[in-house]
Amino acid sequence: MIFIAVKFTVRPDRADDWLTLVDDFTQATRAEAGNLFYEWSRSVDDPNQFVLIEAFADAEAGERHVKSDHFKAGIESMADAVARTPEIINVEIPGQDGWSAMTELTPRTPA
Repeated sequence: MIFIAVKFTVRPDRADDWLTLVDDFTQATRAEAGNLFYEWSRSVDDPNQFVLIEAFADAEAGERHVKSDHFKAGIESMADAVARTPEIINVEIPGQDGWSAMTELTPRTPA
């Protein structure tokens, strides 16, 4: 699995419409063969910061993603809204095919 985390700092005047701006790109990416997940979160500390967590089945799926027309269009539209170059973590996790259960925490049955 290719696991990617990207931190986007968005211009303050674009922060409230960021998720709308990236929605077509998000939906197209989620529909790609080999996409395992593609999830956005907004920082609770900085309203101008968004984190994208995404994963692809393998390097080939990731490569198809960055060569897709919707990727190119998404990057083009995001360039007008970001305040600085996004920060990224991109790692390959052999043998992993998605989220695993956290063993340290399980729900309690209500008393």
